[in-house]
Amino acid sequence: MAQHLDRNFDIALESVKSDILKMGDIVEFMLGDTLKALMERNLNVIERIKENEVIVNKMQIEIDELCLKIIALHQPTAIDLRFLMGVTKINTALERIGDHAINICNCINRILQYKQMKPYVDLPELFKIAREMFMESLNAFINLNTENARSILLRDDQVDSLRDKIVQECINYMIKDSSNVNIAVNIILLANNLEKIADHATNISEIVIFVAQGKDVRHQSE
Repeated sequence: MAQHLDRNFDIALESVKSDILKMGDIVEFMLGDTLKALMERNLNVIERIKENEVIVNKMQIEIDELCLKIIALHQPTAIDLRFLMGVTKINTALERIGDHAINICNCINRILQYKQMKPYVDLPELFKIAREMFMESLNAFINLNTENARSILLRDDQVDSLRDKIVQECINYMIKDSSNVNIAVNIILLANNLEKIADHATNISEIVIFVAQGKDVRHQSE
């Protein structure tokens, strides 16, 4: 009987892991589509992003319910309990990243109403770094790789610096020509949403360290 329960518990944990990976894949696909919409001036993909957000929201509820059910039925201890707690926190982070993708879509809708202010150089780079941080942080969680998680934490300053550079450049364009105000403001909002996505990746990396080592590194400089 005990072996049967253990087997069911292992199957349940694998199911949770699989679901969080599927949700992460959808969110990553949404982020890729937002960059495509901006760089190709393609508004058609925005509808697909919105459809995927509905799926992400549904999955968030289902994964939380599954975690609660596992805890109630199996009363896991130590690392398994920390893992399930981590899943619920990452589940929330994924849903919020999906929300930021929608915010970015709204910015792009407004940006594309105007002639492009300048060639995009730093913005695609910010997209790339934020997206990579997100994907790597999720992989670090699935594999409980604390070394990779710590390396992601170190990249947060790079994102902040690049976001600040974009903001300052937009401010300069607004000062130079007031007709740039609307597009520049929306580029700033877009960059801020990308910075928030990187923040969520950082949070996921902190969760990896907590799950694997029982160590809370939030608000700490390592």
